[in-house]
Amino acid sequence: MLKGQVLKNLRFPNVFILLLIVFISCALLICINFFTIKILSANRAYVNGESHYSKGQKDASRHLITYLYTREAEQWKLYNEELKVPQGDGIARKTLLKAGDNIAARKGFLTGRNHKEDIDDLVWLFIHFKEIPFLAKAIHEWEQGDQLIDELFVIGTEINAKVKRNILTLQDQQKYLLQISQISDKLTINERNFSNTLGEGTRKIKTLLTITNIFFILVIICSVSCYYSIMVRRLLTSKKEIEVKNENLLLVNHELDRFVYSASHDLRSPITSLQGLIEITQLEDNIHQIRDYLTLMHQSLTRQDQFISDIIDYSKNKRKLIIIEPVSLQEIFNEAIAQLMHIENANRIEIKKELLIDEIQSDGLRLKIIISNLLSNAIKYADSSKQEMFISIKTYISDGYNKIEIADNGIGIKDEFKDHIFEMYFGTNKNKGSGLGLYIVKEAVENIKGTIFVSSENSIGSKFIVTIPNSNGT
Repeated sequence: MLKGQVLKNLRFPNVFILLLIVFISCALLICINFFTIKILSANRAYVNGESHYSKGQKDASRHLITYLYTREAEQWKLYNEELKVPQGDGIARKTLLKAGDNIAARKGFLTGRNHKEDIDDLVWLFIHFKEIPFLAKAIHEWEQGDQLIDELFVIGTEINAKVKRNILTLQDQQKYLLQISQISDKLTINERNFSNTLGEGTRKIKTLLTITNIFFILVIICSVSCYYSIMVRRLLTSKKEIEVKNENLLLVNHELDRFVYSASHDLRSPITSLQGLIEITQLEDNIHQIRDYLTLMHQSLTRQDQFISDIIDYSKNKRKLIIIEPVSLQEIFNEAIAQLMHIENANRIEIKKELLIDEIQSDGLRLKIIISNLLSNAIKYADSSKQEMFISIKTYISDGYNKIEIADNGIGIKDEFKDHIFEMYFGTNKNKGSGLGLYIVKEAVENIKGTIFVSSENSIGSKFIVTIPNSNGT
C-alpha cells in the first residue's frame, strides 16, 4: 500500500514535467523558426541588394567607358548616378562596423536601392551576426568590392579631369579602358563570392533548422506520447478502481440487506419472546415457575444486550478512523475479562496469561473489539462437561510481528463449520451468540493490516492467533 502511494506521488510531478517539456519545446520551436525565417529573409535581402550593387557597378562602368570615348556630359551624369548604388552600400557597411545602427547606415542602404521594408532585417543581421563565419566572410568580400569601387571612382575622377582640360589622349583611353575592365572582372568575382557565401550560409541555416525542427518535434511527440501513456494508465487504473469499488459496493449492499433483515429479526425475537414470557408469568401463581420464567426473561435480555453490543462494535469498526498509538495489551485483556465475567460458567474457567509483550503501536479500538470478542467466544463455548476449563492468553513477537494467541479447551469447531465461522450471521449455536462476533473480528484485524489464523478440533478446543504489524506502515 505504501509503495503504491509513493509511485502515485511520483507520477504527478512527471505529468507536469512532460507538459513543461512540451510547452518549452513549442516555445523554443516558435522562437527558432521566427529567428531563422528572419535570418533567411535578411539573407535574401542581402542577395537582392548584391544584384543592385552588381548592376549599379556594371552600369557605372559602361557609362564611364562611353563617356571615355564620347565625352558626353549625360554619360558622366549617368555614371555618377549608378556608382552611388554600390557607394551607398559601402557607406552602410562602414557605418555599421563603426557606429552600429544609425540614420546614416539606413540612408546608405536606401541609396543602394534596397527596399525600405528590408532595411530592418539588413541592419539586424549585420549587427548581431557579423562575427558568424559565413557572414563575416561575405562582409570581407563586400569590403574588397568597396575598395574596387573606390578605385573605379578614382579612375572616373581622373578621366573627367582630363576630359574637362581636353588633354585625354588615345593612349589614356586604352589605359583607362583596361583598368575599368580589370576592376569589373575583379568585382564580378567578389560579387559572385559574396552571393555564394550567403547562399552557403542559407543552406547551412536551412539544414540546421530542419534538424532542430525534427529534434523538437520528436521531443514533443515523445513527451505527448508519454503524457498520453500516463493518462491512459491512470484512466485504466481509475476504471479498475471504480470497478473494484462497484464490486465492493454491491458486496456492501448485499451485506447491508442481510444485516438489516437479520438485525430486525434478531432485535424483535427477544422482544417477542419476552412479551410471551410476561403474558405467561401474569397467569402463573407458582413462585418457582415464575422464577424460571424470570430466568428465561433475563437470558433473553442478555442475548439482546449482546446483539446490540455487537452492532455497536460493527458500527465503530466501520466508521471510526484508524489511529495508531501506544496500546497496553495487558490493560485491554484485564478490562475485557472484567466485563465478561457475568457470562455463564465464566467464574469456573481458569484464565492463564503469558504476556511477553505489553505495549505495542496499533489501533486501540480495534484491538479491544478483537480481544473482547475472542475471549467472549472462548467463555460462551466452554465445555462445561470438562472438570477443568481454561483459557490461555499469550502475547509475543515472531518474525518481527506482534502475536496475540487465545486458546481454550472448549467444545471446539466442527470441520464443516471452519470455513464459514468468519461469515456474517454464521453461528453454530444462535442461543450463545448473534453470529456477528467473528465477522467483526475479521474486519477489525484487516483494518489494522493484520491476519488471523484459527485451528480447532471438535470437543478438544480452539486456538486463534492474531498477527499485528508493529505499525500501520509495516
